Amino acid sequence: MAQSVDLITPDVALTLDGLFSERVRRSPDAVAYTAFEAEAAAWRDYTWGQMDRLVARWQAGLGRERLDPGDRVAIMLRNSPTWVALDQAALGLGLVVVPLYTQDRPDNVAYIIANCGARLLLFEQPEQWAAFADVGAQLESLVRVLCLEPLPRACADPRLLSVLTWLPNESTNPVVHVNRDPHKLASIIYTSGTTGRPKGVMLSHHNMLTDAYSAVQLFNVSAQDTFLSFLPLSHTFERTCGYYLTVLAGARVAYARSIAQLGEDLISIRPTLLISVPRIYERVHAAIRAKLADGPALRRKLFELATQIGWARFEHQQGRGPWRASFVLWPVLKKLVADKVLARLGGRLRAAVSGGAALPPDVARVFIGLGLPVLQGYGLTETSPVVSGNRIENNVPESIGQPIPGVQVKIGSQGALLVKGPNVMLGYWNNPEATQTMFTEDGWLNTGDTARMDDEGRLYITGRLKDIIVLSTGEKVPPVDMEAAIARDPFFDQVMVIGEGKPYLSVFVVPNKELWAKVAAEHGLDSALSRSAHGPRAEQLVLARINAQIRQFPGYAQIRRVAVFPEPWTVENGMLTPTLKLKRARVLDQHRSEYEQLYAGH
Repeated sequence: MAQSVDLITPDVALTLDGLFSERVRRSPDAVAYTAFEAEAAAWRDYTWGQMDRLVARWQAGLGRERLDPGDRVAIMLRNSPTWVALDQAALGLGLVVVPLYTQDRPDNVAYIIANCGARLLLFEQPEQWAAFADVGAQLESLVRVLCLEPLPRACADPRLLSVLTWLPNESTNPVVHVNRDPHKLASIIYTSGTTGRPKGVMLSHHNMLTDAYSAVQLFNVSAQDTFLSFLPLSHTFERTCGYYLTVLAGARVAYARSIAQLGEDLISIRPTLLISVPRIYERVHAAIRAKLADGPALRRKLFELATQIGWARFEHQQGRGPWRASFVLWPVLKKLVADKVLARLGGRLRAAVSGGAALPPDVARVFIGLGLPVLQGYGLTETSPVVSGNRIENNVPESIGQPIPGVQVKIGSQGALLVKGPNVMLGYWNNPEATQTMFTEDGWLNTGDTARMDDEGRLYITGRLKDIIVLSTGEKVPPVDMEAAIARDPFFDQVMVIGEGKPYLSVFVVPNKELWAKVAAEHGLDSALSRSAHGPRAEQLVLARINAQIRQFPGYAQIRRVAVFPEPWTVENGMLTPTLKLKRARVLDQHRSEYEQLYAGH
């Protein structure tokens, strides 16, 4: 595949701030970022040259604080040019950036700040700082706390200032780069903490820079491309592939206003490339299915025909399927079906990348059948994060593709996927014991996932080393696979399979409230989920839908009981990590009584 003509190579950039500076030098007048300004109710463009001047202002502000190279700076903002400006200003001064999730719980944020000893914190609203009232003792390392918005007049903490008064109006000094060593620590990124306290992954400039450069080999990216950014930049996937990769290629990034407004922003921005976790694609897929279910039968038949023929065309183009006479229908089906669906995604997408979790193959099949290449990849924070990915011309949606250039993989004991490469972390911050457990004796990083490799070097994730339910019968069941199968039904918003040490499997589910109301009414139940979630009739209804999704699983892996919950598991109630991963132990502990009822008498 032809590469972009203006890629900045790691040996030219050396560091992440060096990368940004080189992009400014090469294309100062090109648009770098687009963001929506609420006051003007309009989208605003920022050129690379304008961003460079904004970075200089932030460096001037940071220069007035008592900060030394190596000190940690925490960013708790939504994606924006300001996020980029502080990141680049801090990196240029040799500071270490610690990204935080804006929706994370105060106690978790306070733990991270204390653990890394952050010296400066930038957040958006005064209410965020007020939320730290009960954990203030853990914030003693901070010497400066900055808020983007105006502050209330009564503010007792002398560390707290508004950016409106703290940030210099201009800076006559150029952006500085005190570090040119690519192997120095650039960022500490805290893992989700699904089984305990988050661990700080130490990534160097070289780790993320080489990973971005290798990842861009998967699909051609150029200055003519536009990304729509909506995954938080505190997520390593977005930071490497939706930020540093775009600087490397000179592509434009537009920042979505919110997930709720994503549909509008897709139409306004009309991106050419999309990077997302599977949940977004699943939501769009579920919305399409729901709309088809409420529409005429002819529309459903046309849609199915379009996706079937589109998929067969894809398989033929990939060299895995024959030419079919039905392909002559594609121009008509494209106009009647595919173009209309893809217009809701802006109408210009030429590829969509999925990572962070497994994308259900049937969801990928629909989008690919409609003519949108969906490329599934794989990675983890500890690998900066990309390890492997599919290419447009070599795309097997069930797989996670082949390793990216420069990264080695092999299958170890118990089928563990092992990784080596320049993208592998320096270790965990102040946690040598945890670091040691992640590596084999000969230096391979153990991802914790199990995998297999086919003859062409493609990888397939087969499960997790730890996420295995062992029934009292001795049978082993990977819950993630079953959960993905059940969640293919849009009736279910959240699913958690349980049964460790028990004679059979059960499941916790949170149904979609709108679909529940519709289905419940059809079965004579109260349409309000909170009033009809419990009882044998509700359980039978849900079990029937679940069993329809898991017929392909072995007999011992069938679901026997179910508990239905009306309220979702969220970051705010502590059931999800900031990256929306399920905290299984926390959910189980919270619903202990329901769990015991499912196994009463057994």
